[in-house]
Amino acid sequence: MNLPGPWAGQRTPYPPVFIAGPTAVGKSALALELAEKIGGEIISVDSMQVYQGLDLGTAKASPAERARVPHHLIDVAGLLAPFDAAKFVGLAEKAVAEIQSRGRFPVFCGGTGLYFKAYLQGLGAAPPSDERLRSELEAAPLARLLDELEMLDPVTFNRIDRHNPRRVVRAVEVIRLTGKPFSTQRAEWTTRTDPAGETGGFVSGGGLPQSGLVFGLSRSADDLHARINLRVDAMFAAGLVEETRRLLAQGLEQNKTAMQAIGYRQVVEHLRGERPLAQTVELVKIKTRQFAKRQMTWFRRQLQLEWMEFHPDTTCQAAAIILKSRIDSVTAQI
Repeated sequence: MNLPGPWAGQRTPYPPVFIAGPTAVGKSALALELAEKIGGEIISVDSMQVYQGLDLGTAKASPAERARVPHHLIDVAGLLAPFDAAKFVGLAEKAVAEIQSRGRFPVFCGGTGLYFKAYLQGLGAAPPSDERLRSELEAAPLARLLDELEMLDPVTFNRIDRHNPRRVVRAVEVIRLTGKPFSTQRAEWTTRTDPAGETGGFVSGGGLPQSGLVFGLSRSADDLHARINLRVDAMFAAGLVEETRRLLAQGLEQNKTAMQAIGYRQVVEHLRGERPLAQTVELVKIKTRQFAKRQMTWFRRQLQLEWMEFHPDTTCQAAAIILKSRIDSVTAQI
């Protein structure tokens, strides 16, 4: 059976599995259990875990977890190196080929929706970044950029996270470089399809593989918020402030993308004396909860996922058994 999407034309009993969802929902623990049960290797889908040194604040897999199951696309970029969805797709495709060549399952796991979409549906036609223009826009007040965006592309203005300077800058940059609304270019994602037309029921109308391969994890708001609070407390207890201080000495503030990572940005402000530590911890919890809500909204609108709701007493072991049975039924058809 030929598989759809990025692996079109291949005949393999090891199709990729995708686990997406908001921060702190339990994706990593489930992926670890599942990979062990099916003989898989994990591909991180996280725009911040690619950076070397951003460890505690991004909840990277520990050395012990990486010893249990091989992990890919973690620490693949230097702290000051640029990284984007195109680079992710290239590295992910290489990782998938290597994993499948070993007779193992690629298990994508993460919360960066744009990377999932870029890999599954292809990259849009937006131009690459222009260094001079990008520097000019990053130096401009956010309010002025939002005014420009509202005037030139009200569709994107109404959809975009207006508190995320990186995304606002990119939208305005694309508009200036192309003379076209960013929203029209976002709509031109090139869906990857199986040229032979032999998808065997794996692919849905949106070009996404289904039949138990693409999952979204969710929890009740109260449960997720409690988990976020515990995670943030653990990060600070493990030394997030010290890690951030060390990264600042290595040039963290020069990487505008990395500086948007929740936790690091607030700790940098704390180290500048803008607020005491206790308030910083609480602010990180608030920002993380808000981010998780935005992630859920994005995933529900942009990707066709098969949702699994976790309860406080749901174990990763039990969930992994359920997913394994679904995967077994899919691979039995190949």
